[in-house]
Amino acid sequence: MKEEKEVHMLDCVGLYCPAPVMNARETIEKLAPGDMMEVVADDQATQEDIPRWAKRTGHTLLKAWKVGDEFHYLIQKKES
Repeated sequence: MKEEKEVHMLDCVGLYCPAPVMNARETIEKLAPGDMMEVVADDQATQEDIPRWAKRTGHTLLKAWKVGDEFHYLIQKKES
């Protein structure tokens, strides 16, 4: 049976460009390859910035969705 990976939460609500991307980069560096991180932000710019950052750095954006005024991004750290 495959073990369930923990999803690490990163709350960037109230932060504006470039802080959400900088915080995501710092947080994902601490994770093990294959681990997942959910970023929550309310800055509209993250709709472009977070997917672009994930693609550029080789991480996988698994899902992006909106709840109310908040944007959620589920990102899996690249395998080393």
